[in-house]
Formats: sequence, structure tokens, C-alpha cells
Amino acid sequence: MKLFDTLSSTLKEFKPIEKNKVKMYVCGMTVQDVPHAGHLRTFTSFDILRRYLEYKGYEVIYVQNFTDIDDKIINKSKELNMDWRKLTYKYESEYIKYAKLMNFKDVEFYPKATLHIQEIIEIIQSLLNKNFAYISNGNVWFDVEKFEKYGKLSKKSLDELISGYRIEPDPSKKKPYDFALWKAYKEGEPYWYSPFSKGRPGWHIECSAMSITHLGKTIDIHGGAEDLIFPHHENEIAQSESFTGQVFSNFWIHTGFLTIGGEKMSKSTGLFFSAKDLLEHYEPNVIRLFFLKAHYRSPLEFSKELLEDAKNSWYRIKNFLLEFKEEGKIYSNLLREFELAMDENLNTPKALAIIFEYINLAYKNPDIANDISFTIRIVLNVLGFNLNFEVKNNKLEELINLIVEVRQDLRKQRNFEISDKIRNKLKEMGIILEDVKEGTRWKII
Repeated sequence: MKLFDTLSSTLKEFKPIEKNKVKMYVCGMTVQDVPHAGHLRTFTSFDILRRYLEYKGYEVIYVQNFTDIDDKIINKSKELNMDWRKLTYKYESEYIKYAKLMNFKDVEFYPKATLHIQEIIEIIQSLLNKNFAYISNGNVWFDVEKFEKYGKLSKKSLDELISGYRIEPDPSKKKPYDFALWKAYKEGEPYWYSPFSKGRPGWHIECSAMSITHLGKTIDIHGGAEDLIFPHHENEIAQSESFTGQVFSNFWIHTGFLTIGGEKMSKSTGLFFSAKDLLEHYEPNVIRLFFLKAHYRSPLEFSKELLEDAKNSWYRIKNFLLEFKEEGKIYSNLLREFELAMDENLNTPKALAIIFEYINLAYKNPDIANDISFTIRIVLNVLGFNLNFEVKNNKLEELINLIVEVRQDLRKQRNFEISDKIRNKLKEMGIILEDVKEGTRWKII
């Protein structure tokens, strides 16, 4: 199995630190606002990575944090005149609700930054002792020039970073690119006591502390959306490796943006479509299939046309599974091709193409259709689709079969007016009847 590693900019064979165990940390939401479709895309990608690693036989320890204290949260709580703790709890709860609807597997931990203040303070104190950080006016800054490999993830020199990125301005910093480990208290802000000052942690140190606390000094996979490469993940590497003296993560995996009109979907710009609105219009399996039609590293344009196309594609899969439900055996060619696609950096567009190719083959060769259907169910489970619809459709199927039977009786009685009325009404409801030599077939569109 090969995965693209952002740090080395290469496809690397995946080998975990421990033989049968994978430790994975994914940067979760900063909970100052509602989850949006871009979040769902990122966490769908890592849900599939986790599921496929488990399919390959690994035990996956997956940690996904909540950033529940930072500048954005404080500003939003002031704007809404709402206690920051109530604000963050509201959006944490909302994310968990939508994660369940999207059929994300439960992660091992959802750590919160505010529950790791002691660990954060200990790391900062160690960085001060090792001369990687300094105190100025109660703030603690990481001294970027002390970490020789700074920029290795984003492939930027310090000069490029200064000219090309927004740098947090502060007169207490030695250099403009030094970043905050601890922020001294300001009137009206939440605070904790520390040896440095009364204040709160910086954003980047929070994830380092949570990852090291729950997964250890070196992990197998660290991931997130590609906008976290710089400064967040770059700074995590600098402070974590300065603290431990060890490699922080063996793989850095980043997802491409979900875009609207070519622009990144983002809470900060207001250019986003909320998870709530998306899930009100489309079922989770359709949304998942929409995301999987693009490779996780590629940008994906958010549009109604593409979502409708995904809906039609999902209904084709769904109707096939409802038509061929008898127990079968594994169709090895299908499974082997699926594994080859997924082993090549989770090539989900190719995996979906394989599914449809074998659906077409099944319709042409009914004698192997149940085996193909059985194997497609295995594949869809690995990809995280929820197949509970098959159970829910049993009663509906019985009702439709009864209606079809009544209509056939009407046709035998040559009562075509009422039989046509039944067919047309069912069509309006998305149920298509096809009168063939053997009788009447139906499908849901």
C-alpha cells in the first residue's frame, strides 16, 4: 500500500511503526461555527483511510481533536455575547451529530485543547529549558531560527515565509516568523495560570500536546486539510521535534479543498455550505459518493449538478443491490481490482469505476450477479457506505410488489385506464415499472 507523503512529496510504501498497529492523528474542527461541507469532505477521506487500514488487518488508533480555545473562538463569543464554553460545546455537539449521520466510525479520542493545559505547559517549559523558546511580556514565542529544518513541510525558506504569508504581528517577538506557544492574558479573555504568565495556549502547541499525550512522540500518520500545511503543521513539527528530539510523524497526509466557484470553502470568508443544509437535501450515501468521485488530494468543485450526478450514481448501485440480494460468494477479480486501486494512494475514483464496471457485467451475466453483489457489499462497507437501506426497504418492497400484482390483475381485466394511472403515479414517486414478457419489473430512481 502506497500513500502520498507531503513531507517527502512522494508516494511511499506504508509501513507502520508497530507491526499491526497504526497511530493516526487528524486535526479536527476549530469549533467557533457550524460544520460545513468542506469539513465533511476532509473527515470522510480520513474515515475511508482508517476503514481501509482496518480492512488490511491493522488496528487503528485514530485521534481527532477539537480546538476549543483560540482567537477565532474568543472573537466569535464576543460577537455573539455568548460564553465561549457554551459556544464550543454547541458546535462540538453539532459535529458529532453530523459525523454519525455521515457514518464516520467512532474515533478513539476526541481530545479538547482546554483539557490538556498541563501537558501544554510542560512542553513549553521544556522548550524554554532547551532554548528553543523565549518569554517576552508574558508571551512565550518559539524561536524559529533555532530549528534548522523549519520549512521542510511547506518547502519554504524563512524569507519566502515572511513575504508570502500573513505573519502574526507582535512587538514582543524577536523575529516576525516566531510563533506563539503561550499568549499573555488580555482583558475579557479566558486564562489559565502558568509559570510564564496568566494566559492561554497558542493554536499550534495544542495539537502537539494532544497528539503526544494520546499517541506518543512519533506517530504513523498526521493529517488534515491542505490549508494546515503552513503554518499549523509546519509549526507542529518544529515544536514537537524540538521537544522530543524524534521524528513527529512518518506520514503527512493532506486533503484537497472543496471549492465554490473555484474558491476554497471556508468559515472565515463566509463562503461555505453548511453540513446541516447539505444533509437536508441529500442522503449521506450520496454525499459520500460525491466526495469519492474525486481523489482525496484533488480539489473538488461543490455544485448541484455534480451532487445530482452522484445521486443518480448511488441510486444505480442501490437498485442493483436491491435486485440481487441472495447470498453469494466473493468474486475475487472484483476484490483484487478494488484493492489495487485503494493500495495506490486510496484511488477512490478508480474504485467507484470498478464497482460500476462489475454492475454492468452482472446484468449481462445473471449467473454471477449474486457473487458480484455480495462482493460489492464488502467493498461499499470498506468505503463507509451505510447499507441499512436494504433492511428498511423490505416493507416498502412488499408494498410495491402488492401494487404491481394488483395492476397486473387490472391489465388482465383490460382495465388499462386504472393500470396506467397506477404506473404514472408510481413514476411521480420515483418508482419505474417496466412491462416485459416475463411480467412487470420495477426500480426506484
